[in-house]
Amino acid sequence: HSDVVGGAILTRDEALHERLRYLQNAVGAVPSPFDSWLVLRGLKTLPVRMDRHCENAMAIAQFLNEHPDVERVHYPGLSEHPNHDVARRQMSDFGGMVSFELKGDLDRARKFITSTKIFALAESLGGVESLLESPATMTHASIPPEERRKAGLPDGLIRLSVGIEALADLQKDLEGAF
Repeated sequence: HSDVVGGAILTRDEALHERLRYLQNAVGAVPSPFDSWLVLRGLKTLPVRMDRHCENAMAIAQFLNEHPDVERVHYPGLSEHPNHDVARRQMSDFGGMVSFELKGDLDRARKFITSTKIFALAESLGGVESLLESPATMTHASIPPEERRKAGLPDGLIRLSVGIEALADLQKDLEGAF
């Protein structure tokens, strides 16, 4: 539900275990009772939410794949994705993260990401709400453009975290941004 962060570290390495145990004791990496309750509450609906994330993301990826203003779509659920076969073998579904390369320059990408109404502009991805970001203007803005492009981050790259909203609303929002 995007209201708590938690995790676990597992290891067979005894020395690493002792170091992590020391750090946990020293810094207090123990969730509060309320945080624990939030995690348990979220786990109850996680399968249903993930089904909706995956369903919406696949439909959005297909929508973008057919859009004339899109250069390329990166989503392992699409059969033309270079790692589709590996993803199909390793995953039960393809997740809610989609990225695509918008045709045009950095200004076009900037205009696109600031034109959506439902997709919120945010660097934090993976919530129940649909989010989008532009690496060239946000997470990787401090890297020179030539280096970004060499690293596979073109100016028109847009990353989406597709949420659980109504699919028709999400598609309409993206179409309005084009």
